Amino acid sequence: MQKRTIVPIVYILFLMLPIYWLVAMSFKTTNEILSGFSLFPQTFTLENYATIFTDPSWYWGYINSILYVTINTVISVAVALPAAYAFSRYRFLGDKQLFFWLLTNRMAPAAVFALPFFQLYSAVELFDTHLAVALAHCLFNIPLAVWILEGFMGGVPKELDETAFVDGYSFPRFFATIFVPSIKAGVGVAAFFCFMFSWVELLLAKTLTAVAAKPIAATMTKTASSAGYELGLLAAAGTLTIIPGAIVIWFVRNYIAKGFAMGRV
Repeated sequence: MQKRTIVPIVYILFLMLPIYWLVAMSFKTTNEILSGFSLFPQTFTLENYATIFTDPSWYWGYINSILYVTINTVISVAVALPAAYAFSRYRFLGDKQLFFWLLTNRMAPAAVFALPFFQLYSAVELFDTHLAVALAHCLFNIPLAVWILEGFMGGVPKELDETAFVDGYSFPRFFATIFVPSIKAGVGVAAFFCFMFSWVELLLAKTLTAVAAKPIAATMTKTASSAGYELGLLAAAGTLTIIPGAIVIWFVRNYIAKGFAMGRV
C-alpha cells in the first residue's frame, strides 16, 4: 500500500476514534466506564437509549432543538437571499462598509448578547420559546449566509437577469424560478452552516430557555448528581446529537465541495 494512501487512512481513523469511543460508551453502564479501560462493552446495555426515548424531558430536548434550528435556518436563508443579491448585483453608497459591518456581527462572541437578549425577550414575553432562540441565532447566521451566498451569486452572469427581464419576467418570479435554482449549491452550503451553528450553540440556547423550549445540549447537563455524572446516559445522548448533523452533511456534501472550490467555505 502506497504511503499517500496510508496517511489519509490513519488520519481518518484518528478522527473517528473519539466518535467510536462515544458510541461504545453509550452501550456501557456508568460503573463499567469508571471501572477501567475496554475497547468494547463488557456488559452490553440499551438502558441508556431506553431512558432517552421514554423520558419526555430527554426526547423533548431533541424535538426542541430541531424545531428552533429549523426555524432559524429557514429565516436566515430567506433573509440572506435578497440581501446577498443586492450586494452582488448593485453598487451603492457604503455598500462595502455595510457588508463589513454585517460580518463584524459574526465575529462577536455569543456571551456579549446573552444578557440583552434575555432582558428583551423577557419584556416581550418571548422567553422560553423556540422563536426566541431562532431569532437570537439569526444575529450570527444571517451575516454568514449573506457572505456565502454573495460569493455564489457573483459567479452568475448578469446577462441571466437581463434576459429574464427582457422575456417579461417580474423580479419575484425571476428570482424564485430562475435565479435561486441556479445557486442551489450556495443555498445548500448556507443552510448547512446555519444549521450546524444553531445545533451546537449552547450559551444562548440555555440562557433563553427554561422548560418549554429547553434544548438537548442543556438537558444533557442534568446528568450531574451528587453521585457524579451518568456517563453512559451522557454518551448515548451525545451519540444521538451527532445523527442530525451527519444527515445534513450527507445531503449537502457535494454543495460543500463546490463551496470550497469557490473559496467561500
